[in-house]
Order: sequence, then structure tokens, then C-alpha cells
Amino acid sequence: MYQFNRLIDDAKVIVAAQNALLTTTVGDTDYVSMKGYERLTILISILNATTVTGGAVTLKQATAVAGTNEKALSFTKMYRNIDTAAAEALTEVAVVSDTFTTDATNSKGLLYVIEVSASDLDVSNGFDCVRLDVTGSVASLGTVIYILRGQRYSTNVTATGN
Repeated sequence: MYQFNRLIDDAKVIVAAQNALLTTTVGDTDYVSMKGYERLTILISILNATTVTGGAVTLKQATAVAGTNEKALSFTKMYRNIDTAAAEALTEVAVVSDTFTTDATNSKGLLYVIEVSASDLDVSNGFDCVRLDVTGSVASLGTVIYILRGQRYSTNVTATGN
């Protein structure tokens, strides 16, 4: 029988924004360093109220978690469910010009997933940090979760003497 590891044994889970209004400045999530990881999955859970304006979603990369030398991070697809009460399936959607706008249907629960590989970053110039940015959203409450996977180094390393 195949044994699955627990997610918390194989990944680092970080709340980047919790129950935040996804507006111009509040939509700026924290940076996360991918220095020790191969992949980052970004989960965006949104609850639309009424009179909703969708938010423009982009990714940023930097050379430090403080946002040093911030610039855009290119991505070409995302996965979405624009009515989580009616269905569970995620649909792959092409992203044009490294941005997409969240659905603006009133009173709907939304789920978006973005996958980032460490090799997507400008690593040759020292970029190893990523964050999600949402601007222009009105009447939407969102939570953003980062899941870092593919740990490059063991956390259970023990020093040995000669």
C-alpha cells in the first residue's frame, strides 16, 4: 500500500493575506523566498459581495523579501473556479500579458491557483522572491495562501565531527 506524506511534511504553507479587501495597497501580499524550494503554488480564495469590480492579478519578483529591485514575473496560465458553491473543478485558463482579472459576479466564491517554478524567476540576476499583487478590486474579500514545495535542502541535517 502506497503511503502519502502529510502536506505539512512536504511543503511550507504560508498565509500571505487573510480576509483582506483586495484593493490597490491591501492586495499587496508578502514576499516569499523560493531560495530553498523548487515550486510555489499560490491559492487565491475570494468571496465577492455586491457591486463587485474584479481585481487585476499580477506576480512580482525581487532579490529580497523586502521587495528589493522589484519587477514583474511572467506567467502564462492559471487555474480557476468562478463558482465554488456550484462546482469543485478547476479550469486551466491562458494568461495574457502576465495578468488576469478576477471574476466580477456578485455574491460568488472564487478560487484561483497559480503555479510558479523557481526557474521562472530571473535567478541569474539574484531574483528568488515572489509575491502576488491584486489591484483595482472593489467589494471582494480574499485570502492568499503560498505553498512552497520541492525542498532543495533537508531540514534534518545533523553536523558530524571528525
